[in-house]
Amino acid sequence: MNVEVVHGPNLNLLGRREPEVYGHATLAEIDQALERLGRELGARVRCYQSNHEGALVDRIQEAAAQADGFVVNAAAYTHTSVALRDALAGVARPYVEVHLSNVFARERFRHRSYLAAGAVGVVSGFGVDSYLLGLRGLIDHLKRSA
Repeated sequence: MNVEVVHGPNLNLLGRREPEVYGHATLAEIDQALERLGRELGARVRCYQSNHEGALVDRIQEAAAQADGFVVNAAAYTHTSVALRDALAGVARPYVEVHLSNVFARERFRHRSYLAAGAVGVVSGFGVDSYLLGLRGLIDHLKRSA
C-alpha cells in the first residue's frame, strides 16, 4: 500500500511559524512520524511539500500512478484552490484532509474547504496527531475497500 502526503504552502516553516497555533514540531519531524506509522500499518508513505499551487497539482497527478490514497494538508489552498480540488477529483484516489489547527475555531475565511466534500474524512485541530489520525483513517479505509 502506498500513501502520498501532500503539504501545502508555509508548512515548511513549521516549528518556527506561530507555534501557539501550529505547535513546535517541524515538517521533517511530522514526515518522520508519518513514515514510521506507515511502516507499522503496512504502508509506504512518501511526503511532499510545496508553496506553489501548480507544483502541488503536478505532484498529485504524478503520484497517483503509484499512490493508493493521499493525506492532504493544503494549508491556505484549502480555502481557495479549485485546482487542487479538481486534481484530487481527477486522479480518483481516496484522500483525507488534515489540519494541525482547528480551522473552525479560527478566522471565518478558514471555515470553507474546497477539498472536504470529496474527502473520505477531515481531521482538524489535533496538531501533529491530525496527520497521524488521518493516515490511520485512510489506511483503514483502503483496507476495507480492497
